[in-house]
Amino acid sequence: MDQNQSDAQAVKALSGIERSALLMLGLGEKHAAEILRHMGPKEVQEIGLAMAGLTNVTNSQMELVMQKFVDAIGEQTSLGMGSDEYIRNMLTSALGADKASGIIDRILLGRNSKGLEQLKWMDPRAIAELIRLEHPQIIAIVMSFLDPDQAAGVLSEFPERVRTDVIMRVATLEGIQPSALQELDEILEKQFSGGANVKSSSLGGVKKAADILNFVDGAIESTVIEQINEADEDLSQAIQDNMFVFDNLIDVDDRGMQTLLREVSSDQLLLALRGAPDALREKIFKNMSSRAAEMLRDDLEAAPPAKLSDVEASQKEILTVARRLSDAGEINLGGSGGEEFI
Repeated sequence: MDQNQSDAQAVKALSGIERSALLMLGLGEKHAAEILRHMGPKEVQEIGLAMAGLTNVTNSQMELVMQKFVDAIGEQTSLGMGSDEYIRNMLTSALGADKASGIIDRILLGRNSKGLEQLKWMDPRAIAELIRLEHPQIIAIVMSFLDPDQAAGVLSEFPERVRTDVIMRVATLEGIQPSALQELDEILEKQFSGGANVKSSSLGGVKKAADILNFVDGAIESTVIEQINEADEDLSQAIQDNMFVFDNLIDVDDRGMQTLLREVSSDQLLLALRGAPDALREKIFKNMSSRAAEMLRDDLEAAPPAKLSDVEASQKEILTVARRLSDAGEINLGGSGGEEFI
């Protein structure tokens, strides 16, 4: 195999985040900084970590990534650029000013918010301190706006009785009026400035509650579900039906599983598989090289007992990677709570 083929395979093996990191390195500090300003906190952190981890990059690999980026940009159109005025005019013409105004608000109003968006750059503990004394309904709205893993961190900072109350409110929250969202945003904006865009005034719901619980510690998750079940069995079951747990990884197709395994360390996998059913283990072994699968089997047999909390923590770390890949469109999680493709 010549060097060009080797470089092409190396680039193909990179994850989407790693290719983005390589592109950033190639653009130089000034241009990379301009791009990062338009990203959210999670994307900045992921790309920053990927940039720090890149080693032994050849000029050929850099050129291949650059070319793929240029090709992708070439396929884009100008549709959707500066479309706010078009949306306003179209809806007003179709529905009349009175009927259109509410719909326009729901579509466009929240997108200039700053206060709520700034929360996404804060540490979960700092957010918890900021909203700790607020009414549980306000806390639920804030939690619904945050990314699930960040919201899970905030939830863990609250007392047990507050956790259950907040999750139930998140699950039964069907949305919030744009004016109320704007008022909350303005209150937060008085305390700090910055941020990008609020995507929608549609917050909360059973799926959001399930997503948050997917990221919390296993003991907290069990307690919250148990307490919700005592108060409302149907709501508890609906939340559980939408949760994606480690065992659900068996529903990921072979190609998706191979993509996921490239992003997971062997130590993480070894610990996580301690609590996995045999069927999931075999699914994972099948999507590894025979040598790697054999080594993992041997390591599992020889490994000493591990704490359940450590196993659950490792499983949640892998699920976090799986959700990131799913959000990026690189794998389809399927299974409980996931969308089916037809």
